Amino acid sequence: MSKPIQRNVYIKVKDHSVSQEDFELVFNDEFGLLETFPQPSVETLGDYYKSEDYISHTDAKRNFFEKVYHYVKEIALKKKLRLINSVSNNSKILLDVGCGTGDFLQVAGNSGWNITGIEPNEEARHIANRKTNNTVLDADQLFKLEAGSFDVITLWHVLEHLPNLDKHFSVFKKLLKSEGTLIIAVPNYKSYDAQVYKEFWAAYDAPRHLWHFNQDAIKQLAVKSNMKYVKTIPMKFDAFYVSLLSEKYKSGKMNYFQGFWNGLLSNFKAKSSGEYSSLIYVLKKA
Repeated sequence: MSKPIQRNVYIKVKDHSVSQEDFELVFNDEFGLLETFPQPSVETLGDYYKSEDYISHTDAKRNFFEKVYHYVKEIALKKKLRLINSVSNNSKILLDVGCGTGDFLQVAGNSGWNITGIEPNEEARHIANRKTNNTVLDADQLFKLEAGSFDVITLWHVLEHLPNLDKHFSVFKKLLKSEGTLIIAVPNYKSYDAQVYKEFWAAYDAPRHLWHFNQDAIKQLAVKSNMKYVKTIPMKFDAFYVSLLSEKYKSGKMNYFQGFWNGLLSNFKAKSSGEYSSLIYVLKKA
């Protein structure tokens, strides 16, 4: 997608976890999403992931926060497995894009799925391959996979990291079998916790998050790609995780009580608004 010539800035944010650089989040009028501006080049983007605190690229349990994260992740993995089982047919062939250290692939593989993963980070990919008997490939291999190969493709908090949305939606549709399912989980900048924390909202995570979605944006992207929208599912744990991390960015320390309270309040308000901190979108190949 091209950058807007005249930038309509929604909010200004900082890279709190790596570079401390400032960025703007700019409206994309075509799809209703926000774009990070300026976006790093493909050559420099990897530098912004070089942090021991980037939790999806490590299995570390160094502190209370990381231990809770991994405990909650175990619960979430079971829910993700139930979801893909509910949309699958008998062949059960899965592609997990941006699979991190491979925990979801491992769970799916142990439950009878034929698994393939894509992970650009070399260290995370190495960990994932140890867990999955070398089923995880580098990012370039995504475009070399055989068309019509997969029953389900999943992206768990990955779409916001991909530089070219049009190109990737096109390849996902090509790789799916007829009536195959695309499952996308992304943060929702319309959520209550996003409004509370504003520029400190951890799920903006610029510049690693190149795009910032609301519900309309995902549905419009699906229409453009000739994908059928099926349903939206809340990720309620994310409100607590994001609020806790946002508290750290805002005050410099983990305020567990305030973070938990804002996460609880965000989920409560989302019961009527539908605007949860993160949402899973289930799409079908038309």
